[in-house]
Amino acid sequence: MRQFLFPWLNLRGFLLFISILLLVMYFLKKRDPPNFPPGPLALPLLGNIFSIEAKQPHIYLTKMADVYGKVFCIRLGRHKTVFVSGWKMVKEALVTQADNFVDRPDTRPDPCLVSLSAGLFFSNGKVWRRQRRFAMAMLRTFGLARSSMERGICEECRHLLKHFFCPGEPFDPVSLLNNAVANIICQIVFGKRFDYSDQNFQRMLKSLTEMNYCHFFSKQLYDAFPALMKRLPGPHNGIFCHCKSLEASIRREIERHKLNLDPSNPQDYIDTFLIEEKQNTRGDHGFEEGNLALCCLDLFLAGSETTSKTLQWGLIYLIKNPHIQREPSKTFPLRKLTQMFCLFCIGNLCDGQSDLCAV
Repeated sequence: MRQFLFPWLNLRGFLLFISILLLVMYFLKKRDPPNFPPGPLALPLLGNIFSIEAKQPHIYLTKMADVYGKVFCIRLGRHKTVFVSGWKMVKEALVTQADNFVDRPDTRPDPCLVSLSAGLFFSNGKVWRRQRRFAMAMLRTFGLARSSMERGICEECRHLLKHFFCPGEPFDPVSLLNNAVANIICQIVFGKRFDYSDQNFQRMLKSLTEMNYCHFFSKQLYDAFPALMKRLPGPHNGIFCHCKSLEASIRREIERHKLNLDPSNPQDYIDTFLIEEKQNTRGDHGFEEGNLALCCLDLFLAGSETTSKTLQWGLIYLIKNPHIQREPSKTFPLRKLTQMFCLFCIGNLCDGQSDLCAV
């Protein structure tokens, strides 16, 4: 009896010892440094993932700010994430101490899909500063400072209104506004607009929408356990397909630009990037073709959804407040209102701001 019992007891004791040792090592590794921001208790390995409301994570974060203060920490799987709330604290982190908080976290969804330290969102240090400065200069050159951009926005407004005015027929303003906003970005990045019925254009928009609305909880699980989640089915897998589809569409546009490139007359963001790539032979500032695709992708992700949602909310408020719609038309003709709106949107505020503020 003892010959069979003691080996079992020894095995049980060994497993218990290993389990305790692993837990101790885990807690020692995850121990917070002095003066680390407070936060709620977290489960080992899982963190606070199951405490966050999947559909409305901002509500949970607001409650945590009320309990723990303007700076607090929660654990999302294996990552400690510090949240800063309130404009004073955000200004302190992003402006006053910008050099201390300039780096980006390692949160790319799949290293096999895209490289780290690339694009506009995830690059760091000198590469990020140079790419950001270059992107801002190009936006001013091909967007804010060009009268052709004003004409392009007005032209896009006419296409949008044409689809809005369907007598006796309902229409979906969400998809139409997405089309219009994406086309403005296409004019800056690709140098052209697409017809709303263009299948390639619609595939790009679908991929952009799916990437923006990928389930928050699924993304956090993948970020916490990438090796495991990569092998499990779920909505998180769709983001890879959509990202690859968008990147492929952008690369096709890059190849088209390379065939028609005129170094003396760049027409858009891609042209200027390709010219800079030829001049920057060392490639130490991110001027490479692979990075160009990621920068273009980041411009679409940053500008399409945010601007479209702003216009959607503006439309909702106008519908809810019809008296606001009537006020501007009493003061200005429709053509003047369109010009003022376009001037205000593209940044020539000196021409349109005073009139708009008066309205």
